[in-house]
Amino acid sequence: MRISPAELRNSLRACYPATEAAALARIVCCEMLGQRVTDFVLNEPLETDEAQARLLEDAVGRLLRFEPVQYIQGKARFLGRDFHVEPGVLIPRPETEELVERMLREIPANARMADIGTGSGCIAVTLALEVPGSRVQAWDISETALRIARQNAKALQAEVDFVHRDALAWQPEERGVLDVIVSNPPYVTEAERTDMEPNVLLHEPESALFVPDEDPLRFYRRIGLLGRELLAPGGRLYFEINRAYGKETADLLRRQGYTDVRTEKDLSGNDRFAAATQPGQATGH
Repeated sequence: MRISPAELRNSLRACYPATEAAALARIVCCEMLGQRVTDFVLNEPLETDEAQARLLEDAVGRLLRFEPVQYIQGKARFLGRDFHVEPGVLIPRPETEELVERMLREIPANARMADIGTGSGCIAVTLALEVPGSRVQAWDISETALRIARQNAKALQAEVDFVHRDALAWQPEERGVLDVIVSNPPYVTEAERTDMEPNVLLHEPESALFVPDEDPLRFYRRIGLLGRELLAPGGRLYFEINRAYGKETADLLRRQGYTDVRTEKDLSGNDRFAAATQPGQATGH
């Protein structure tokens, strides 16, 4: 089979804007089929053998059905590492990379941490690898997510304790056993569906995305309460948040008794992160 990058771009234009079609064509040609970048730029035709032709046909068909290219490749990049992804886990976003970068500037060595709603494990695995002496738990209600996250931890040689747990229902029996809780929970309201891209709506897990319009802060409220139980004095709580509810999230955390509550903007200028501190003086452990 013989196809040029321009032909591939044009076929993808049926479903994608020009810039996105070009980016997807580059991924297919260069990353999946091994074409040199210079040949791609020069629009050199790509000669494919039978196996490559099947791969190309499959990839283009899935892209035209709006399947995310990360699922087609089976991987997503997160802070310099490749994480396996497949339907059933949310694809890591650049905003979540920003969240973890902010955390890494503040978290001390030997921190005891929990990532609530771990998905692919990108937050938990990165923290385990980047914070010396850390002990990291990763919770999720989805067995599929936990399977994928465990696979990523093993591939990247990260020590993470994975726990099948429903954060909305689970009741802790211990107090003060964590120094850091982080969560990127579902936060998109049902009313926001109409603003979302079809590749997200059609293929990514709804349970990892949506919350009811009448209770958009349900996960923050519950995880905030868990943090008041589980965090040691001086422990930190970090959230990725819905840009429309920055003030409401901060007010909720203050009402729950946290101190040093702050919201911060992402690189696009949207309220995207919240952080708060468990009252009391931090102690060694």
